[in-house]
Amino acid sequence: MSKILVIDDERAIRNTLKDVLEYEKYEVDLAEDGPSGLELFSENKYDIVLCDIKMQKMDG
Repeated sequence: MSKILVIDDERAIRNTLKDVLEYEKYEVDLAEDGPSGLELFSENKYDIVLCDIKMQKMDG
């Protein structure tokens, strides 16, 4: 199973992507900002990272 990291500061977008991707049988982790996304990325192996370009603490 492929593992995907979704980084977005908008909760609705994160949750929608998670629902759609999990329905398609992907394993999904979520982060609400750049720093927490980098932390997850450094601790795990992901096949794909989906990242918002404009965020508060750190842009994608």
